[in-house]
Amino acid sequence: MSSPRTTELAGDPRVRRGMEAQLALRRERLAAGDEPLGWKVGFGTAEAMDRLGTAAPLVGFLLRSALAEPGERYPLDGFSGAVLEPEVAVRIGDDGHAAVLGPAFEVADVEPTTDVERILAGDIFQRGVVLGPTVERGSLEAAARLTVNGGRREIADPEALPGALGEVLGHVARLLPEFGEELRPGDVVITGSIVPPLQVSPGDRVEYELVGIGAIAISF
Repeated sequence: MSSPRTTELAGDPRVRRGMEAQLALRRERLAAGDEPLGWKVGFGTAEAMDRLGTAAPLVGFLLRSALAEPGERYPLDGFSGAVLEPEVAVRIGDDGHAAVLGPAFEVADVEPTTDVERILAGDIFQRGVVLGPTVERGSLEAAARLTVNGGRREIADPEALPGALGEVLGHVARLLPEFGEELRPGDVVITGSIVPPLQVSPGDRVEYELVGIGAIAISF
């Protein structure tokens, strides 16, 4: 089923140019020997879309070279705007819907710009991804706990900020064919940060748990 928001986003000339450049970069990296992992969603909050003048969340790609192990120390050499985003990762099943869920971190190097074409062409600032344990489940029924340098906070509804998982995945599935791609069984989708992105520096440690599903940690 089509969505007016997805259709409007796909028709945005900035988005079209940015996605064409982004997917050309993806093809270049795959041709050089990298392997596909899945997709990422970003700038999906009402505030972010208002700031960028977009109708729906932006979509980027994930490659296996970006995978980091949970708990390892992540280097920030060369970063100018390092942020960490605790997200929900979804692996797509044979029916095209969520098959397993788990916690994930995305590491991004954000620059202060509202240039949508530039953001998309650079794969939405994507640098690294950490995937945690998963459960076989098609919907999210869990609270989250986030501990940043020892200070803990509870997130009652991890879908409140990025949006409901089914809607996010549906948007990705509708948008990709507009640019010659598709959401495939086995793809991993990280669905957007459950809190505003966390600025991180060397020495920081963040722990993240989806209650009843699993936990991950990362140090910098």
